[in-house]
Order: sequence, then structure tokens, then C-alpha cells
Amino acid sequence: MSVLQTLQDRSNNTCELCTSAEGLKQYTIPPSLNENVGNDVLVCKTCLDQIEENTDMDPNHWRCLNDSMWSEYVAVQIMAWRMLQRLRNEGWPKDLLDMMYLDDEALALARATGEHEDAANKIIHRDVNGVILEVGDAVVLIKDLKVKGSSMVAKQGTAVRNIRLDRENAKYIEGKVGAQQIVIITDYVKKL
Repeated sequence: MSVLQTLQDRSNNTCELCTSAEGLKQYTIPPSLNENVGNDVLVCKTCLDQIEENTDMDPNHWRCLNDSMWSEYVAVQIMAWRMLQRLRNEGWPKDLLDMMYLDDEALALARATGEHEDAANKIIHRDVNGVILEVGDAVVLIKDLKVKGSSMVAKQGTAVRNIRLDRENAKYIEGKVGAQQIVIITDYVKKL
């Protein structure tokens, strides 16, 4: 059975966050690179657009998290925690966050994208042109790079998809070049 089919079965063909049945899509929770039932949720177009920040946040839409945060599925709990963190200045999400429990492993994954950080404390990754990079973006190398610890050279023009950000250093991102996962300095990439 495919991951999408499993997600549809476990959610009864509804959004796992707001229970809408319109425009459902599979969403892999960053920084995960692999699609699997443990890393994915089924979300509607409205939720997806706000998760990916393609549209403005509608705090009233997310009142649904009062129910979905209690899901038995860790991936749903993580997405609920992240969205509540984004909305915490609204007031009511803070109360829900105080009630919510995630085990240490789930909490570490939930914090991986920095949703819990204040805007002033967030590390912002930028490409060579100053464009902000996000988890899951695709970049292209603008010069040949020698990969430390190997004889490999990552060639100029190589596309690196599904990047991950180093939450400690604004200059480092991670991505796969060929079959190898490498750390890349943001000064040598351009967002696609």
C-alpha cells in the first residue's frame, strides 16, 4: 500500500489538521527527506498554503488544532505543535501548547524548523543573492566545490534539492549531491 493510500485510510480521506475533505495532499514534514507514514500527514489546500506560507495565516482556521493536537499519530502532533508555535502571540494557542505533550524525540523533530524561536532570535539562511532559504528548497551550486573528507568535487550547476538548514550556523546548509549528503556553504549556492 502506498504512503498516500495509508494516510487516506488513517484519516478517512480528510485533512488530519482541520478535517476538510477538499484538495487533500500528502505533506512530508521537514526536515525529513523520505516519504513514509511516520513523516507525512494528509492536509487540505488551505492548511498546506498556510504551512508553506504561500498565504497569510488565518488564526481562526487553526482553532481546529484544539482537536488535532490530540491525534494518536506523532506526525500530526508535530504539525499541530509547529502551527500553534507560529500563532502563539494570538493568546489561545499558548493555552493549547501548555496542555500539549510530545516525547523528547518528537519534540526535537518539532523544533527542527525553529518555529518556537522568536523572530529576532531565528537564524536566517540566505543564498549568494540574499534570497532567504527554507527547509526543502532547491539550490544550484555557483562554483565547483571540493568535498572535505572525500575525493569528490561537486560541479558548478549541480542542483541540490530538499535542502536542510543548520540551526546553529546561518552559513551552512545540507543536501545530497549524487548519493552523498554534504554540508554546503550558502555563499556558493543560488536558490532555484
